[in-house]
Amino acid sequence: MRFNSIGYMISEGFKSFFKQKKMTSASIIIMCATMFMFGIFYLIGENVNFAMSQLEGEQGIRVMIKDGATDSEIEKLKVDIQAIDGVSTVTFVSKSEALATVKSWISGSSDSEDLLDGYEEDNPFPASYFVTLTDLNKNSEVQEKIKALDNVSDLSTNNDVITKLATLARTIQIITLVLLLILVAISIFIIAYTIKLTVYARRREISIMKYVGATNGFIRGPFIVEGIIIGIVSALITLIIIGFAYNAVLTKMMSSAVMQSISISLYTFKALFARVLIVYLILGIGIGTLGSTISMNKYLKV
Repeated sequence: MRFNSIGYMISEGFKSFFKQKKMTSASIIIMCATMFMFGIFYLIGENVNFAMSQLEGEQGIRVMIKDGATDSEIEKLKVDIQAIDGVSTVTFVSKSEALATVKSWISGSSDSEDLLDGYEEDNPFPASYFVTLTDLNKNSEVQEKIKALDNVSDLSTNNDVITKLATLARTIQIITLVLLLILVAISIFIIAYTIKLTVYARRREISIMKYVGATNGFIRGPFIVEGIIIGIVSALITLIIIGFAYNAVLTKMMSSAVMQSISISLYTFKALFARVLIVYLILGIGIGTLGSTISMNKYLKV
């Protein structure tokens, strides 16, 4: 009997979905529009966070090692730094590598390219560790802990850039969350209004079902199924549309002179497909279910 009830709910939900063609189509179109808007901001947010992670990998703390530190002390310092919470990678930079790096920076200037000649024998640049972080918000905390370690002569870091990157990341997360809440509220209203019209048209049938003893859950079932179908169909349609649009925009962006001049890559839609699909299905099913439930409350006296 239970399976018959579930089958009835699903069957009636599909019937109602195809029967109310105009209202169903209007709901799908409007819901696709809101989900498309959310998808745009979601993809922008994901790519900005991806770009931020690449920039974060380039930001770090240069830990200068005291001259005269033995090999064992240098190795111990690495272990101690790696043990600090918030540290991602610790890369050793020798004195000769530091000198070579500085030479590469000034090699383009004819006035300065000979400045460091002869410094191979008396290298003024200290050996160091380049430390990257798992979270830029822990920058100050990690610096304080590193300063307290033995054989550390100085620290060098771009605190302003790190602070701005961390602030930008938080801002993007807040904006995405606010937009999600607004668009979800709009979609719930649309689904609830659409199904409320269907419920109103079938109010006599619902009254009879309640009179003969049908439970609220049994009556509500088909309408919830209808809302879920609208949500899933809207999610799949939007996924296809935004996929083509994203790939077209990405192709143009990556071929532009600006993107080719910087060393930052963006996600392909293939890389984001599974994530976007899950988000859209959760949104579609959740909004459809909630919208249907809200629309039924008045008639079921819940």
